[in-house]
Amino acid sequence: MHFSIAITGFIALYIFMLAAFGGWVIIGRVPAILHTPLMSGSNFVHGIVVIGAIYALLNASTVTEQLIGCFAVLLGAGNAAGGYAVTRRMLDMFQTSGARPKLVHAHAKTHRAKKD
Repeated sequence: MHFSIAITGFIALYIFMLAAFGGWVIIGRVPAILHTPLMSGSNFVHGIVVIGAIYALLNASTVTEQLIGCFAVLLGAGNAAGGYAVTRRMLDMFQTSGARPKLVHAHAKTHRAKKD
C-alpha cells in the first residue's frame, strides 16, 4: 500500500498563512509575564517541527528541495535547543544559592522559636 500526500503551492501557502495568523492572534493575547513560561513549556512543538522538516527532507527530490529541507531541520533543531536553554535559564532564576537557603531556614526556625 502506497500512501502519498501532495500539497500544491496554493494550499501550502494557505496553511502557512492560517498558521501564522493563528499564532499571531494567540501569542498576542498572552500577558508578558506568562510568555516565557508558556513558550518554554511548549518545546515539544519544536520537536514536531523537526520531525516535519525531516519528513520533508526525506521526500525531497531536487537539490533545491534538499537544501531547503536541510535548512529547515537546522532551524528547527536550533529552535528546540534554544527553547530548552531558555527553560534552563528561567528555572535557574528560581534556584537559591547554596548558602542562602540555610540562612533563610535558620531564620525561620529562630522566628518560630520566638513566637512559641
